[in-house]
Amino acid sequence: MTTSTKFWDKIAEKYSQQPIADEAAYQKKLAVTRDYFRPDMEVLEIGCGTGSTAILHAPYVKHIRAIDFSDNMIAIAQGKAEAERIDNVTFEPATIEDLDIPDQSLDAVLGLSILHLLKNKAAAIAQVYQMLKPGGIFVTSTTCLRDTMGWFKLIAPIGRFLGFFPFVAVFTTQDLQTSLTDAGLHSITNGNRTKGRPYS
Repeated sequence: MTTSTKFWDKIAEKYSQQPIADEAAYQKKLAVTRDYFRPDMEVLEIGCGTGSTAILHAPYVKHIRAIDFSDNMIAIAQGKAEAERIDNVTFEPATIEDLDIPDQSLDAVLGLSILHLLKNKAAAIAQVYQMLKPGGIFVTSTTCLRDTMGWFKLIAPIGRFLGFFPFVAVFTTQDLQTSLTDAGLHSITNGNRTKGRPYS
């Protein structure tokens, strides 16, 4: 078990009870994402946490496979789904590296507040690209700490060593954009029309 996994397992229960920090922004992200959904879609969510977003999206798609590397987060997510009688979301403890998904088999992948917690975001993004059908959608909402908190890169290793933080990558919006476009994805929100499957 990695240090980051231990961190998220430890805080899972407390995390699940925290209110949404910006409810209006969260509702807007849900609405924007649903604009891309169709009832026949197969969706993967990486880093699903305690499952709230997957459960809210469930009525709009055929099936969501939702993964997280924290067993405790997944247990909470499964409990929520059972309580709400959601039967088209499958929660499982896994990382994206663990998955064996056929190329071009998914209609959409969600990576919400997760790319900055991965040690190799470029590899994960490339794997997402391979999973998506032509015209498939990658929806990501990612913290780019170097744009506003570049100093965090200096304290992150200390905090991680002391157990205060999980692994957190510090990169700019441009770094993220480069990783996405290098994988073959293109933005459908800023007017870019470069070759490749879209992300939002």
